[in-house]
Amino acid sequence: MEHTKRQPGKLGWRFVLLAMVLAVLISGLIRSMWLDVYYIPSASMEPLFREGDRILVSRTDFRAGPVGRGDIVVFDGRGSFAPLNSGQGPVLDFLGGVGHWIGLSGGENTFIKRIIGLPGDHVICCDGAGKLTVNGQQLAEPYLYPGDSTSEQKFSVIVPPGRLWLMGDHRSLSADSRSLLGAPGGGMVPRDRVIGRPVRIIWPLDRFTAVARPAEAATTTAKNGP
Repeated sequence: MEHTKRQPGKLGWRFVLLAMVLAVLISGLIRSMWLDVYYIPSASMEPLFREGDRILVSRTDFRAGPVGRGDIVVFDGRGSFAPLNSGQGPVLDFLGGVGHWIGLSGGENTFIKRIIGLPGDHVICCDGAGKLTVNGQQLAEPYLYPGDSTSEQKFSVIVPPGRLWLMGDHRSLSADSRSLLGAPGGGMVPRDRVIGRPVRIIWPLDRFTAVARPAEAATTTAKNGP
């Protein structure tokens, strides 16, 4: 009687395939619940983040406590910064999603900006010294891109409940809440659209460094947090 033998090559490929599937599933679980990787597509957050940087984003930082003024946030811009029905077709959307997932390209609906106004804040640009004021107090902004003015566009807004007023650090190159004052929602981003906080630059390697949370953020959450 002849006996059949399992071919080692087939067993090895099945093991490799199973390991790859498990790795993808575990990575997807981690990225959906705890940490994710995002690509910086523009210079709007210079000098802290440069175009082409890959950043590690914590999805849990704001679950333990509220966001604060000065915090940098990655957020879903659908319905505020991006049209609700944006898209380029199923194939291009899929390829773009894959590139975004592996950190090779930016997401069409994902943005990164700094929180300037919390719910209830009255944000004005600008006072006699050319600075932003929040609730009548001049806002110190050491993170601004060197040589940039606070804002060439004048505005006076009161942030509604559950919303955030967001601006880029490279003001002259940033399309942010200022650009959407006449749009539905007035450039205010819903708090529940915040995905997380960048905690580390992971690429390029010569810029591998932790991203500290601004000290001012911890002092403005208890009173003004959503």
